[in-house]
This record gives sequence, structure tokens and C-alpha cells, in this order.
Amino acid sequence: MEQATLARSRGAEEPGLSEEDLRLLAEIASGVTADVAARKLELSARTLRRRLRSICDRLEVNTPIEAVVWAARRQLI
Repeated sequence: MEQATLARSRGAEEPGLSEEDLRLLAEIASGVTADVAARKLELSARTLRRRLRSICDRLEVNTPIEAVVWAARRQLI
């Protein structure tokens, strides 16, 4: 019973990423520059950087590459 409670609390701590967030991370993972990713996603470069920073803050990581690794390890991208 304790294990089920622990698993639920861990799941509640994991931040949810939207489909748009995951697409953004997938673009970065493909190796394109932020400017190219912004154009592909029809965003301004500034908006893309702001969204990346928001994702990093939610995931509690320091860089977009760490966010990509976080998503890849969870097989989200």
C-alpha cells in the first residue's frame, strides 16, 4: 500500500509537457539551431527561447539539452 502511494506522489511531481512543448524539444533534439527550429514551428526566435526557458524551469534543469535528455529518457520524443 505504501508503494502505491509513493508511486502516485512521484507521478504528481512530474511536470506535464504539452504536445507543442514536446515538438519543440524534438526539433532541438534533431540538431537544428534555435532559429531554424523557430521557423519550422512558426515561432519567433524570442518566443522559442522563452518557451525553452519555461520548459527548463518546469523540469528543473539548466539547459535545453538537459530538457531534451529528460524527455528522451521518458520516451516522450
